[in-house]
Amino acid sequence: MSDIAQDAWRKYLIQLQAHPLRTKAITAGVLAGCSDLIAQKISGVKRLQLRRLLLIMLYGFAYSGPFGHCLHKVMDIIFRGKKGSKTVVKKVLLEQLTTSPWNNFFFMMYYGLVVEGRPWGLVRSKVRKDYPKVQLTAWKFWPIVGWINYQYMPLQFRVLFHSFVASCWAIFLNLKARSVAIKAA
Repeated sequence: MSDIAQDAWRKYLIQLQAHPLRTKAITAGVLAGCSDLIAQKISGVKRLQLRRLLLIMLYGFAYSGPFGHCLHKVMDIIFRGKKGSKTVVKKVLLEQLTTSPWNNFFFMMYYGLVVEGRPWGLVRSKVRKDYPKVQLTAWKFWPIVGWINYQYMPLQFRVLFHSFVASCWAIFLNLKARSVAIKAA
């Protein structure tokens, strides 16, 4: 690593140690923003949708980062002192059966109501229509991420890892949506 990158990483770790919630919130917001910026470019947007970008960053900062911070602290309390593959499986199952459905539902509502500014009735019917497929797709991918996160990531890096993978996942979904739109055209 270059000296600049090493110094930045060291400073990040100091902030993570001194102010974990704030650091994770800022990290989640920045990664969500980067993801949306890339997704907008990939989707062929001619002019950056700044409002959308800022609202996605707000979601990462105000919800995703703090939620992840609290989730992993609670998981550590529930499974205090327990290690091994069985414990990892239990953590992944608990996360996938509780927070995964909630997070997908909440994001779909937030995106429709806040980011897109659509009326409640439209958002409700879109969520009713699309939510089952979104959740089933999530259950094909996110348990693997959860396994890696609980098996190999130290507690303080779990939100960072999850936020990074979520950013890549959002870019992938955007590419997929774009390829479906191109085929339909």
